[in-house]
Amino acid sequence: MEVTKYVGEKIKEFRTSYGGGKGLSQEELGEKLKIAPNTVSRWENATYKPKLVDLDKLANFFKVPISAFFPAGEASAPLEGLMRAAEGLAQDDIDALTQFAQIKSAQNQLKKK
Repeated sequence: MEVTKYVGEKIKEFRTSYGGGKGLSQEELGEKLKIAPNTVSRWENATYKPKLVDLDKLANFFKVPISAFFPAGEASAPLEGLMRAAEGLAQDDIDALTQFAQIKSAQNQLKKK
């Protein structure tokens, strides 16, 4: 299964079982995370990939580790280490880490060309 689809299914699972099974609507989750409700829908339908900062917000809201959004064995050891290291960081630090990762990714793509 594609990881983005799996992540979307996990978001939906956590959203619909939130509060002892009562669940939240996509709109309610969007309000709580201060994001557009259609973004939640797009994550769940795997048309948008949540960023690390988004997964951090979701993990904190649902009180689960970020790794809960990934299939067992799918996250590489370095990625798992990065996620563990990022736990507990302030939002500004998560944003800076995300920007750094995006810059490094873009640099690597340019090197391949």
